[in-house]
Order: sequence, then structure tokens, then C-alpha cells
Amino acid sequence: MKILLIGSGGREHALAWRLCQDDPQLQLFTAPGNAGTGKLGTNLPFGVTDLDGLVDWAAKEKPDLTIVGPEAPLCAGVVDRFEAEGLPIFGPNGAAARLEGSKVYTKNFLLKYGLPTAPGEGFSDSRSARAYSQKHPTFPQVIKADGLAAGKGVIIAQTAEEAATTIYDIMDQRVFGDAGNQLLIEEFLPGREMSVHVLTDGISHVLLPIAQDHKKLGEGDTGLNTGGMGAYAPAPFATPELLGQISREVVEPVLAAFRKEGIDFRGILYIGIIWTKNGPSILEFNVRGGDPETQVLLPLIDTPLVELFQAVREQRLGQVTLKLNSRHAVTIVLAAGGYPGTPETGVPIEGLDLELPGTTVFHAGTKQDGTSVVTNGGRVLSVTAWADDLATARELAYQRAAKIHFAGSQYRRDIAARLTLE
Repeated sequence: MKILLIGSGGREHALAWRLCQDDPQLQLFTAPGNAGTGKLGTNLPFGVTDLDGLVDWAAKEKPDLTIVGPEAPLCAGVVDRFEAEGLPIFGPNGAAARLEGSKVYTKNFLLKYGLPTAPGEGFSDSRSARAYSQKHPTFPQVIKADGLAAGKGVIIAQTAEEAATTIYDIMDQRVFGDAGNQLLIEEFLPGREMSVHVLTDGISHVLLPIAQDHKKLGEGDTGLNTGGMGAYAPAPFATPELLGQISREVVEPVLAAFRKEGIDFRGILYIGIIWTKNGPSILEFNVRGGDPETQVLLPLIDTPLVELFQAVREQRLGQVTLKLNSRHAVTIVLAAGGYPGTPETGVPIEGLDLELPGTTVFHAGTKQDGTSVVTNGGRVLSVTAWADDLATARELAYQRAAKIHFAGSQYRRDIAARLTLE
């Protein structure tokens, strides 16, 4: 089988790793890939939003399936372009991808269908946004750049002054570029966040194990927001009763609202949930697997990925059984110095070859430089481990992380340390 995988991060290396485990004879091509995917197949010189290059390559090489990892090409309409050429591809179309591409659109969608979410409002100019913020002086306030900002476009403003500065930075200074064309302000909801991944073909759906992400840069959930500094799954607090409540109050109503809105969603729907004193509330939608959540979910799934993805494409997911094992998995993100601001790149990485049973290292911001692997982004590596219990998986992950060294490396020491629902 020949597969084209689009992306270059830790999620894509994890997908490549799993695809090769499912099929050791796989012909894998990754665009553009990283140093890790390059060891599993062939990296291609196409950026994730080079739709012309990707379509032309696929039309010539005819992969059996193209799998889209990140959000940018989905929002750019890569699925629509491939399908127009009769090329098989896994992922939601451009209309469905708008659920991640615009936070204002998604908030209006949630409010329209009465889905559980925090009160909020979108704005297209900074003056109106500041007026709304000052009129609703309860803090903290959550301020979000509307578009894609690599997981860094969400600011929790603790004071009116911080809110005003954040609005100015996003909308006037454009610190997140065009993602700041619009802005969303919403009420802050205290509680525990959780990552809910739903595999759906628009008719049927299955719920993957609940994962717990760690967004903040520092221990104790301090510092700036990042794309994610680590994760674990399955979350111990996700009891069968809680999963049932999430299905009834969130997943099923969301998918029903998609159908009413005419959204043909086929792919992985990530629902970010905050569990409040009043139950679940929807924070966001992503239209692909989370990163780093994908790194801890894939070791828990026994059904071959291509079997699942093809069933989603062909709207026959209801005929496939999702087989899960009883493992627990933990991943720790090793980030570059300067992240999440301006990361240091070109720094040699040592210790990648020091293997440890029950662990692997997924590359994200890396590239091959001669015989060396060097840093090439903010989140450099995801060190992942799995075991029969969460404590052992956590211990293994930190043992493997301790073997890896590069100048400026930073990672949290408290991933999976808090294991109960508050």
C-alpha cells in the first residue's frame, strides 16, 4: 500500500509510526515531514498548504490514501481539491474545517444550537472588543484570536489592563497575523479540561479514550499557553458514567447540530471540554487529532488505522469495530529554548538512539543536518511511553526524556502528576 501523509509535527510522526506498524511493507511519503518521518519513508518537498504541489504529486503517484494531519491544509480546502480530482483522502472538507478555522463562527454555531458553552461574543474591530471587555468586568476573561495560531492564540486575561493590552496586540499589532482579523471574548469557566476525540463518518461515530493535555508552559499550569507540553490517556477520571454523560450532553447533540447545519463531517473531531460544577462545557473544536494527544491515543488502539480511516471516508464506520487495548500512555514534549516565543533552531540533539523498552520518541520540530538531527521548531520532540498502568508509563517517559539532551531544552516535570477530577 502507498500512503501520502501531510504534515511535519509530532502528530504526523506518530501517525507514520503507527501506519508502519500496521503494515511493515508500507510505501510512506510525508509532506514535508521531519527527521523522524524521514526514517520511516520518504519526505517530500511540499509545504502543508502547497495544494497545487500536493495534488499534482498525488495525481501522478496515485497513493491508495492521503491522510491529513494538521489543521492548516484542512482549512485551506485540501480535501475538496483532492476529491475534485478523484483522489482518496482522509479528513473533513473545507466547510467542516471552518469549525477550527474560525473561533467566532464556532461560538455562534454553539450558541445557535444551544450547545453547552461559555457566553461570548466576536468582534471585528478592537474598539468594540475593548468596550465589551470593559462592560463585562468579571475576570479572568478568555480572549481568542479568531483564526489559526498554532495553539498560542488564546490568552486568559487576569485584569482589565491585561485584557486591553491583549486586544491591542491581537487586533492592532497583529501578533498572530491574519488570525487576529476577528477576536472572541468569552467568560472564563473554572474546571478540568479534557480532550475528547470522536471518529465520525457523519452517520456513525466512536469515542476514543479521553486524553488530558497540558497547555501551559510551566509546572503547575503556569506561564504562557503553548500548543501542548504533554498528555496522558486514558484519563483515570473518565469513568463509564462520565463518558456516558459526555456522549449524551455533548457528542450526540454536536453531531446532530452538524447534520441540521448541513455540515458533512468525516474525520476526527476533537472537542475540547471543560468540566465545570454544572457539567461539561465546550471550549473549542479541532478538526483533526490533537497534538500531543495523538501520541498517547495511537498506542491504545489495536484496529489498523487505514481500516478505520477508509470506513470513515466511505461512511461505513458502523460496520467496523474499534478495538482498544488496556494500556496507559504518557507523552512529554521537549521544547526548544525560547519557545513559545522565538524558538532556537539548528541545535544538535543527542541521545535519540538510547532506546528504552516501552517507549518511543516522536519527532516534531526536527530536521536532518548531515549525520546529525537538529532542532527546527518550538516543540521539538514528544517522548512517549506506554505500560499496563499510568504510573509506570509516566516513569518510563521521564526515564527516556532524561536520556535526550540539546542546549536550551525545556520540559515540564509534572505531566500526568494530577490524576483526579477536581
